[in-house]
Amino acid sequence: MAVNVLNVAEKPSAAKEIAQILSHGDCRSLSGHSVYNRIFHFNYMIGGQPCRMVMTSVSGHLMELDFEEQFRKWYYCDPADLFQAPVRRYVPQDKLGIKRTLEEQARNCQWLVLWLDCDREGENIAYEVVEVCLNVNRGLNVLRARFSAFIEREIQHAAQNLHRPNRNLSDAVDARQEIDLRIGASFTRFQTMLLKDRFVLPFDEHEKAILSYGPCQFPTLGFVVERYWQVQAHQPEDFWTINCVYRSENDSASFKWTRGHLFDYVAAVSIYEMCVEEPLATVFSVTGRETRKNPPHPLNTVELVKRASRFLRFGSQETMKAAEELYQQGFISYPRTETDYFSENTDLRRMVEEQTRHPVWGNYAHRLVDPRENLWRHPSNGGHDDKAHPPIHPTRFSDGEPQWRNDHKAVYELVVRHFLACVSQPAVGYATKAMIDIAGEQFSANGLMVTARNYLEVYRYENWAASTLPNFDLGQQFIPTRLTLDAGRTQPPPLLSEADLIALMDKEGIGTDATMHDHIKKLLDRRYATKDAQTRFCPTNLGEALVMGYDTMGYELWKPHLRSIMERDMKAVSDGIKVKENVLETCLQQMKTCFLDRQWVFSLRGKHVFFGISFYLDRSNRSQNQVPEAVQVGGIVRRCPMCREADMVLKRRPDSKFMVGCRNFPQCKNVVWLPSVVMEATVTAHTCNSCIPAPVYKIDFKFKRAEIPPQYSIYHTGCVGGCDIVLNDIMNIYRAPPAPSGSNSVFLARLTETLCRERTSTGSSFWTWPWCCLSKTRPPWWRCWEIPKPKPAW
Repeated sequence: MAVNVLNVAEKPSAAKEIAQILSHGDCRSLSGHSVYNRIFHFNYMIGGQPCRMVMTSVSGHLMELDFEEQFRKWYYCDPADLFQAPVRRYVPQDKLGIKRTLEEQARNCQWLVLWLDCDREGENIAYEVVEVCLNVNRGLNVLRARFSAFIEREIQHAAQNLHRPNRNLSDAVDARQEIDLRIGASFTRFQTMLLKDRFVLPFDEHEKAILSYGPCQFPTLGFVVERYWQVQAHQPEDFWTINCVYRSENDSASFKWTRGHLFDYVAAVSIYEMCVEEPLATVFSVTGRETRKNPPHPLNTVELVKRASRFLRFGSQETMKAAEELYQQGFISYPRTETDYFSENTDLRRMVEEQTRHPVWGNYAHRLVDPRENLWRHPSNGGHDDKAHPPIHPTRFSDGEPQWRNDHKAVYELVVRHFLACVSQPAVGYATKAMIDIAGEQFSANGLMVTARNYLEVYRYENWAASTLPNFDLGQQFIPTRLTLDAGRTQPPPLLSEADLIALMDKEGIGTDATMHDHIKKLLDRRYATKDAQTRFCPTNLGEALVMGYDTMGYELWKPHLRSIMERDMKAVSDGIKVKENVLETCLQQMKTCFLDRQWVFSLRGKHVFFGISFYLDRSNRSQNQVPEAVQVGGIVRRCPMCREADMVLKRRPDSKFMVGCRNFPQCKNVVWLPSVVMEATVTAHTCNSCIPAPVYKIDFKFKRAEIPPQYSIYHTGCVGGCDIVLNDIMNIYRAPPAPSGSNSVFLARLTETLCRERTSTGSSFWTWPWCCLSKTRPPWWRCWEIPKPKPAW
């Protein structure tokens, strides 16, 4: 007796493709309650059991998670309440037609077979479908089809080897969704309501001024901002190196100084003069050995996105969109996988044989499967396995489909060439190294002769440049053709490229291989960062301001540590090691404590938070269209050591406080903030004898008597270059803020204890703290008066 089987795929195109494969093209198509999700009928045999198959689909997630109605309105509840506010899952209005189709078909079926993508997200969608169908038919036998490509052998194998769905994978997604909803909503409301009435935000009039926070989005922004600050903080230094060139009749060699370079000009000149006086070079070492350049590991999602960014200049969103469409059409395997090795049972030779017909790389594929060429090698093991999908590989031959766009062609070619490369022998070469001595200084030159290109013949994205050396013998002596002392200057690290950013996210566990490109896209959509033609990221003023605000308040919420812990916990849920409810309770309690501490810290240091943010965002003045700026009140103090293009001058801000800032603002943001105890400041004609680059003009200060220690005079002539001990001590002074009223807090107790201990140890009636110096996690202009930051209790 035939059984009725309801089959549900993740997308309408997937349902159509699976139905075509299982029915061999003999299926009837009917309309459902959703115009986009059709229903297919055909007969099929599963393990000898006749089945009347009904195939339909959803369109991604069927349900959404949100707060109850009373908590959706921003001003009707405290953002802190969102950490325990009730939430519910529901089918949105635009998915009700799909829900009705599932309910209608499930009533008349005995089996439910789930054909969703075989990852965590697909498993979660599967359980959404199960919930809807079981509500109308509790007797359904629920089964799961697992496949990695829309090709006949995979689909037929999946249909004949059905499994049970994995609740742990779905629970991990449920936990992530609830954590992201609660944390994102609470911090988004907090920072938006905090800033939008105080600053002019860079949004158009028709746009809502919402400053979103995401547990993955902000660490991703943090990577971008931190690298940008490192670039800004870089202080270029001049260095000198000695280069040696020797030309023979047929070849030439460029020798590099084994010392590298020296920053001391006098020392470099002295050594160079020694070499010039005794220029005879003696060869004291000649070595040669065979070397190899290994092919890449099999391709997983992270590597696909990184290599497409590096080789094709494609954004992560563009790459994944093209890969998803190629997968849906059956040309490549499932593109969301962490696995980077093929099992021993995979028929790799058959996959290569399919590519022998290609007009470009077909000849190389033919040589690969020819045993006489000795070009074949089983691919290396990259060490990652998600136990769900194989590495990304071609599943169907194509030399270009008519409907393909350029990105389809480029991504398909990258996948095929990468696959052919990873089953090929390494490139082989012979490397030589010669070392010479000139006046006691050693120099080295390297050469390479490529003897077999192997995988490099097909993997055109990589190269191995050959270089030849003259034939040197031990003890041989010669006079260099050229011996020069060359100057150079240190360069800052480059801004993060998309490949760099994805590598950092992968290393720190920010997001998954399926969501990384979404987090990057949100940075651009929210105007927190921009991306140039070389796919390098630069933070906007808004992005910098938000990171600086969170950095000032502590806990480093823009750092990856907290999210990495969350991701590990969710991985433990998917592996069955931890329970979803326990992970939710622990994580949300930690973040709620963090959120409440941020409110307390803001009550203590709110003016400093706003002060840091105001450097990036214009202060909002609702009664005027003009934004007040710092006004120059003194002469030139020094040449800006950061941009080296403009002068730094004495300025007075609208709040009457003084600063020394670069005239090239906002292009250059170098600034020295002077403390609030300065009543008057005037640039003098006297220069500092210590600070460089000279000249640095001193400033006459008058301080407020009541706010400086009694041992200091209210009058002082000092230098802001960092050498003035008295001025540095004055800038360290910070009065203890009044403690806010409220319930007892471990954080406040710890803060008070620390402050009292410092006060007792110094014997001073003033609260003294070291002011923040330049570091790689702070912008170079940032000078603030710190109080200790609380460390997370966990």
